[in-house]
Amino acid sequence: MADRNEILGAAQGAFNADPSASMSAVAEAAGISRATLHRHFDSREALLVELGTRSLDQWAGRLDEVDAEALAASGDAPAIRAALETLVLGYVDDSDGFGFALTDHVILANADLEERTRVLADREAVLFAAAQRVGVLRPDLPPRWFGHAIYGLLVSAREAVRIGDVARRDVGHLVLSSLLAGIVQPATTRNRSTP
Repeated sequence: MADRNEILGAAQGAFNADPSASMSAVAEAAGISRATLHRHFDSREALLVELGTRSLDQWAGRLDEVDAEALAASGDAPAIRAALETLVLGYVDDSDGFGFALTDHVILANADLEERTRVLADREAVLFAAAQRVGVLRPDLPPRWFGHAIYGLLVSAREAVRIGDVARRDVGHLVLSSLLAGIVQPATTRNRSTP
């Protein structure tokens, strides 16, 4: 019989394949009956909130791994840039498992998850502001904007992989280069007649 972690893993896969997956579809993906699934999670909402909590645990873990607050206080530009790259690539990896959580309305509407999201976004914004101060990120944008930009790129990456527009192996580079360099050809390589 599947344990709770195995059920959650199967649910992640089911929701990533079909964000509207029913409890029946989740039970089938986990290889258990609906009754067994309901013994672990009394509703689809409870299951989604548990998965949302786990996705926020991953986010917090990524911030802890780079020691976001201490790094921000260090003022070390190369270390801050390296940490941002590590952070974004970690988020890309996490989106494989938790991509559906980026846009699920049940998760986004849960007050506890929303509050925790604000706390994590605040932690992240401290690092972004430090990156601005040391010249790693543009100083003319609000620090919180970078988090929204990363979020948007992660949603786009998830969808691009899902529909087959890009290979999964390319997503980390695509997200990171789009975030740090944009989508405009660098001026040094652009044809001078191009505006």
